[in-house]
Amino acid sequence: MPMTLKQNARVFRLRNIVLRNQMRIIHDLTEWRQFRNQIPAAQSLGFVPTMGALHKGHLSLMERSKAENSLTIVSIFVNPTQFNRPDDLTHYPRPMDADLALLKKTGVDICILPDADAIYNDNYRYQLIENTLSQSMEGKHRPGHFTGVLTVVMKLLNLVKPTRVYFGEKDYQQFQLIHDMADAFFMEVDVRACPTIREPSGLACSSRNLRLTPKQRELADQFAKLFHQPLPLNEILTQLKALEIDVDYLEEHNGRRFAAVHIGDVRLIDNYASL
Repeated sequence: MPMTLKQNARVFRLRNIVLRNQMRIIHDLTEWRQFRNQIPAAQSLGFVPTMGALHKGHLSLMERSKAENSLTIVSIFVNPTQFNRPDDLTHYPRPMDADLALLKKTGVDICILPDADAIYNDNYRYQLIENTLSQSMEGKHRPGHFTGVLTVVMKLLNLVKPTRVYFGEKDYQQFQLIHDMADAFFMEVDVRACPTIREPSGLACSSRNLRLTPKQRELADQFAKLFHQPLPLNEILTQLKALEIDVDYLEEHNGRRFAAVHIGDVRLIDNYASL
């Protein structure tokens, strides 16, 4: 239905707010909720939840959102509840200044930067648990990981109330769980998957790649090349072990191959459709 004159005026005012500041950065969730209430229902919102350390994969999600929505919102929140290893949380890269500059350059409209106390004002008393798909692969090797992911994504979706939310296929198991969660809880959001973006070597873009030393990066590139060879999984596993790459899992499900490896103290995951 076409917007009324009053709705058009609200859209114009909202766009002026965004354009005047180029990108609005919001830390306070009360401020965000007040701002969210100003957005007319006729405006479509695209949402890209991230943990920062942004790369080309994130940018592809933002560009997709910009192409399909009136406004694009990005959150940066390093979610503590999805880390099963304290050292992994401690060492997770946080280049905030570079991230914000990249968001502005990309043309994101709003960046939400909440803190953990605001997101978990219940002290994590309430958790969202899935008991089937989340028990394999990542869930098996990272106890509690998907409970943290699903809980924080539910909170963020309830806060942002987007029309569409975007996730990369690199975390395909995560995408499946979030998609099914939204369906199971009758959430009015379109959960969309976007193709994995890769480096020229074939290595999937990841925030964790920033932690690789030059020698580890060579091994990571070899892992990516081997993983994408049309060989039996046991042959790939043998070759990865020969390179002294520690393999958490190398599996195939429903025409898609999945892998998780450790290169030094950096854990990398990947997947692709094998059919």
